[in-house]
Amino acid sequence: MTDTIFALSTGLPPAGIAVVRISGPEAGAALAALSGKLPPPRHASYCRFRDSGGAVLDEGLALWFPGPASATGEDSAELHLHGGRAVVAAILAELCRIDGLRPALAGEFTRRAFENGRIDLAQAEGLSDLLAAETESQRAAAMLLAEGTLGHMVAGWQAQLLRVSAQVETGLDFSDEVEPDEIITDNEVSGLCREIDTLLANPPAERLRDGVRTVIAGPANAGKSSLFNALVGRDAAIVTEIAGTTRDRIEAPIALDGVPLLLIDTAGLRAVPTDRVEAIGIERTTAALEEADIVLWLGKAIESPNGAILIAPKADLGTTSQGLPISTVTGEGMAELRDRIVSAAKARLPRPDSLALNARHRTILAEVLRELEQAGVATDGLIYAEHLRRARKALDALTGRAGVEDMLDALFGTFCIGK
Repeated sequence: MTDTIFALSTGLPPAGIAVVRISGPEAGAALAALSGKLPPPRHASYCRFRDSGGAVLDEGLALWFPGPASATGEDSAELHLHGGRAVVAAILAELCRIDGLRPALAGEFTRRAFENGRIDLAQAEGLSDLLAAETESQRAAAMLLAEGTLGHMVAGWQAQLLRVSAQVETGLDFSDEVEPDEIITDNEVSGLCREIDTLLANPPAERLRDGVRTVIAGPANAGKSSLFNALVGRDAAIVTEIAGTTRDRIEAPIALDGVPLLLIDTAGLRAVPTDRVEAIGIERTTAALEEADIVLWLGKAIESPNGAILIAPKADLGTTSQGLPISTVTGEGMAELRDRIVSAAKARLPRPDSLALNARHRTILAEVLRELEQAGVATDGLIYAEHLRRARKALDALTGRAGVEDMLDALFGTFCIGK
């Protein structure tokens, strides 16, 4: 944290504009060395960037952000340059020559923001998700985290628990004067349990990241692979008139109307496999159906899994199957099928205005809920107070105040160098 770090924070050149970030105690000196003087704080100032010999490297904008009111919580600067490879290389080389500066590690700017209290751990996770977002729903969920929504909720819960804990501790200190049942007052704790339980019931964030698992299944030669290719938009699966062509399940991540899906083509189901390879394929189909969020069923309605979308394939050949008639040849029914898939998927995704908890969040909040529920049935004030203390400690781990060092290394290592 005593080093001053720098890195290119925009995409690799060439580009119209390149932004180089500097953060640390020598950021101001480094900016002055390149631009000749420190510009007014938080104002974009035109300047010429020069090397130590006075040669002009580029013309651009310089911004100066004195700490702690900066993105990282320490002195920071930005150089807005022309985005050519030679320009960026020259500026980075000159920064390397300045004493006390070194290139930043992956995610080091964001980690410094966390270490200096500018963001909490949940916000850092949101930034990581935002960088990886590929669909509108992923972006919206990541923004809620990055803006501190979960952190604000946790702060409110912490305040409630501290208030209740203070009341309990006061009661214990004056236990000779206070009846035991007056020490334990859990109305607020019960309400907190309901809040956390409601939040845990929301669809998980993994569905946004990995996609809603959408399995295409049915008997052999039903047209599953043709439908898979039509939805994916390319020939991802081999299609022939030979029954049992697909022996293994094939996966492809796609997005329909901004909704992330993991589309899965499976081996055809039949009562008696023709060989061992087909038997393995059928076993994998069965496993895929058990894990599926949505099933597109191309078989008899009576054999379909509960809640499956029934499809009558090969409508161009005059099929008489029950379900939505579709044809991958003529396109009949495909638009309606996509609408049905999107509607079913949205019902399994977090709402755009609700928090999507990842596995770490859910694990910690489940622990908090257990402690609060155990507090709710405690008849001894000391035990009641201890459960409240454990719940507060778990909430600290949620926002990164305690016990998360190994996870921090893993998280910030996923960021790009200039973030």
